[in-house]
Amino acid sequence: MLNEHELRRMVVSEMHLRRWPLVRAPASIVQFVRLLDPADREEELVAMRALPSAGPMEPCSRPRHLSGTLAPGLAFTWERHSEASTTTLFVTGGAAIRPALTDALAWAGSLPGKVIRASRVQLVEDEAAALALLPELGFAADDLVTCYIGDAPGERQARIWSDFRLREDGFGVILAAACGMAPIGGGGALSRTVQRLQELGNYRNLALLGLPVAREGWRALDRIEAMLGETNRAVARPEVTDDDLLEDVTRLSMELVAQASASDFRMSATAAYATIVEERLAELNIAAIPGQVSLADFTQRRFLPAVRTCAAHRRRAEQLSQRTSQALALLRVRIETRIENQNGLLLASMERSASRQLRLQQLVEGLSVVAVSYYALGLIAKVLEGVEELAPRIHAHVAMAALAPLVLAGVWLAIHRMKRRILGPEEGK
Repeated sequence: MLNEHELRRMVVSEMHLRRWPLVRAPASIVQFVRLLDPADREEELVAMRALPSAGPMEPCSRPRHLSGTLAPGLAFTWERHSEASTTTLFVTGGAAIRPALTDALAWAGSLPGKVIRASRVQLVEDEAAALALLPELGFAADDLVTCYIGDAPGERQARIWSDFRLREDGFGVILAAACGMAPIGGGGALSRTVQRLQELGNYRNLALLGLPVAREGWRALDRIEAMLGETNRAVARPEVTDDDLLEDVTRLSMELVAQASASDFRMSATAAYATIVEERLAELNIAAIPGQVSLADFTQRRFLPAVRTCAAHRRRAEQLSQRTSQALALLRVRIETRIENQNGLLLASMERSASRQLRLQQLVEGLSVVAVSYYALGLIAKVLEGVEELAPRIHAHVAMAALAPLVLAGVWLAIHRMKRRILGPEEGK
């Protein structure tokens, strides 16, 4: 037994193409695409596991693809995607299958999740049958899209008609003529072509979910940009306090973060879905019919502008984020400059204070020398007066006059030496 990684079989199963069953005209294909939240996913999985007619599940605990038969001439497939799931019914029986089809539609319509696309593809054998059926489908002439699509260039191509409008029952309708497309290589060219056509529409709708978000976010970005302009002007005004500016920039940053949280996933999903739409559009090998709007024309005129709007919204949000960072950097420079100026003023004030203290200290030292010398001379005068009584030839006043400079010099030297001993050679100078 192999010691397999727990995700190995899931990874291998992801590499297999989820192909539709072989489709032959005439047939009808009904498909539902739903968006699901986590609770809906669990409920849907329970419903799929309960189907007795489902084929073998994938070799993993949480299957992503199922297929089976609900009744003779009525098959189904189910596939789970990142945020959506598709349920497809393939109807090849005649009138006898209508009761089973009604039950199947009721079952498919009752599955959890919100429908983002519901479509019916009416597949007929050739263009003559399609043209006969066309008036019954009630396509709007002004919005009619028709062209040829195929599995590969240079091979037989099917023709489609649709106005991509919703009917009263909520379904969109596509009419397709097989025009002789036959199974090839063990698969089905017609099946692959119609599957790609449906995937094109599914991913187109999923991508367009970002357009309302972009439009709503555009108004929010307008407001943020106006606030950012006011903040940038306020940075140059000295009367506006740094605290007020910091509060404004912080509020802008928080709004941008909130806007990014609300829209970034949807904008990223739109970009990813748009890439798949472009791939499916290229794979359909569309051949336009002169005088008619083709599927490529319809997509380019309606879909691509919406995708570009979403991309522009994302770029604008990124640019505003960069500009907000620049405003924050300018505010930081302003605060740092103000702090440096305050530090310079503080250092200058400290220098003036130290200079005054030095001069005051020198004054005190000078007064101390005078005071100590005065008291020393007073003591010496007392001694000399006593000596003058014993030796009249010694004049105390003359001796005091001679000793005064010596005493002053001696006291100054003594104080200076004491200062150097206490403060050190450098500070005692």
